Amino acid sequence: MSTPRTVRAARGTTLSAKGWPQEAALRMFHNNLDPEVAEHPEELVVYGGTGKAARDWRSFDRITASLRDLEGDETLLVQSGRPVGIMRTHEWAPRVLIANSNLVGDWANWPEFRRLEARGLTMYGQMTAGSWIYIGTQGILQGTYETFAAVAAKLGGAAGGSGGTLAGTITLTAGLGGMGGAQPLAVTMNEGVAIVVECDGSRIDRRIEHRYLDVRADSLDHALDLAVRARDERRPLSIGVLGNAAEVFPELLARGAPIDIVTDQTSAHDPLSYLPVGVRVDDWKALASAKPEEFTLRARESMAAHVEAMVGFLDAGAEVFDYGNSIRDEAREGGFTRAFDFPGFVPAYIRPLFCEGRGPFRWAALSGDPADIARTDRAVLDLFPDNEHLARWIRLAGERVAFQGLPARICWLGQGERAAAGQRFNELVASGEISAPLAIGRDHLDTGSVASPYRETEAMRDGSDAIADWPLLNALVNTSSGASWVSVHQGGGVGMGRSLHAGQVSVADGTELAAAKLERVLTNDPATGIVRHVDAGYVEAERVAAAHGIRVPMKEGE
Repeated sequence: MSTPRTVRAARGTTLSAKGWPQEAALRMFHNNLDPEVAEHPEELVVYGGTGKAARDWRSFDRITASLRDLEGDETLLVQSGRPVGIMRTHEWAPRVLIANSNLVGDWANWPEFRRLEARGLTMYGQMTAGSWIYIGTQGILQGTYETFAAVAAKLGGAAGGSGGTLAGTITLTAGLGGMGGAQPLAVTMNEGVAIVVECDGSRIDRRIEHRYLDVRADSLDHALDLAVRARDERRPLSIGVLGNAAEVFPELLARGAPIDIVTDQTSAHDPLSYLPVGVRVDDWKALASAKPEEFTLRARESMAAHVEAMVGFLDAGAEVFDYGNSIRDEAREGGFTRAFDFPGFVPAYIRPLFCEGRGPFRWAALSGDPADIARTDRAVLDLFPDNEHLARWIRLAGERVAFQGLPARICWLGQGERAAAGQRFNELVASGEISAPLAIGRDHLDTGSVASPYRETEAMRDGSDAIADWPLLNALVNTSSGASWVSVHQGGGVGMGRSLHAGQVSVADGTELAAAKLERVLTNDPATGIVRHVDAGYVEAERVAAAHGIRVPMKEGE
C-alpha cells in the first residue's frame, strides 16, 4: 500500500524483524513519522519544511519490508530515501548505510536539487530526518539550552542576567517549527523571558500543547506587556506572537523595545520554507511551487529586512547570534551587506565544548515505556555525580519535556562519558532493569561529524571551515567500529551546498556483542571531533586528546 497513512513505531518487546538492531532501525524510522513527531507526516516530512524520512510512500514500504527481512549479517543500502540494495556483510557491519542529498560540488545548489527531486531521483534528508534518529523538538532542545546557558554566562550582569541565568532578560526570536520550538523552552529553562514570532498560528498552538511554549499573545502590544512584567518579576515566560518576523523585528526595533538577546530559528536554510512579507500562509505552498524563483527572491528580500533589524538590535547593545539556519547568507543574497556582523552560535559559545569531544548524545526507549527513560536518567546522574550542570538539565528535562513519539532523552556528554553511558545502558537492558533495548545516537550537529562553514565549522582557527573530509572520516570510523546504522548527508540545517555531515546510531540490546560495539563507537565517534580540533590548532583539544590517550600522528613527531 504505497499511499499516505498514519505511522507509529511499535512498542514492547515483540520483534517484527530478525534482530534488535534491525528492529531498532525500523522503530526509529517509523517514529520519525509519528504525528506527534513529524511536521507533515502525510508527505513524509519530519522537520525543517522539507526534511524527509523516505523519498516516497513506495520507498517507505520497501524500507519497512527490507528491515523486517534483513539478516544479522546483511546491510541495507538507502540512497536518498530509497532502498537500493541488500548486501551480505558481517555482524559487526552496520545493518543500514544511508546517503541523502549528496550532489557533486558544482551541482550542489537548490535549483539543481529541486530539478532532480522533481524527477524522483533524490530527497532532502536534513540531519536526523533521513537518518531516522529525530526525537521531536527535544532533539535540539538540550543544545539550545547549552547555548542560552553560555549566553547567560557571557552576559553575567550586563543585561540584567545574574549568576549564569537569563533572569531579568528578554530574548527575541522567530520560528516555532520542529527546530524553533526548542528556543522558548530553552530560554525559560535558563529563567529568562522569550518573545517568539511565528507566521503560522497552528504552530503556536502546537508548541503550547506540547509544553514548549507558555502562552499566545493577542497582539504585539500584549506580547511586550507580558514580557516586561515577567522580566521585572524575574519570572520565566515564553510568549508566542502571530506575525511575520521580517515585519515584527523591524517594528520592535523602531519602538525601542527592551530586547536583550536576539536570534532566529525560522526555516531560512531553504528560501521556499521562509514566508515572504505580503504572502498569506494559505498561499505559501502553492506560490512556492508555482514560482520558485520569484518566491526565492521575495523570501531573500524579507530575510534581508529581518536580519537588518537583528543588526539594528546589535548596534543598540543586544547580544545577537545566528542559530545555524543560514539566514545571514540568505540575507546577504537579498542585498543586506552587514548580514555577517553578528556571529554564529558555534564560534560564539559552543566550540570549547567541541574541543572536549562534548556533544549531543541521545537515546530512545524502544519499549515505548517512559519508565525506561526515567531509569536511564537516574543512571546518568549516578555516573556523573559531580556534574551539576548536567544534573540540572536531567532534572529539568524530566519535569518539563513532553515526549513526542517514543520516549527519549538527550544530554551533552564528552569523550569517555559517552562510552561509559552506553555501557551502563547496555547493562541495564541485560539485567532487565530496562524493559527493552535502547537506540543510542546523536544529532549530526556534533564535534567531528560536520563541515558547515556557516554553522559548526564557522571561523575555525586554521581556516579549514569548508574542508569536508572530516564528516566522511567520521562516517567511515563509525562504520568500522560497529555502529548499527550510519548516514552521510548534504545540506542539513543550512541548505544545499553549504554542509556535509554524518550520523550514527548504535543499539544497546544487552548482549556482549552490543557492549563491544558500543565501547568502540562511543569512544571513536567523539574522538574524531577531538582530532579534528587538534588538527585545526586548538590547544584545548590537544589537552583532551592527551588525557584520553587519543593518538594524533602529527603530534607524535613533535
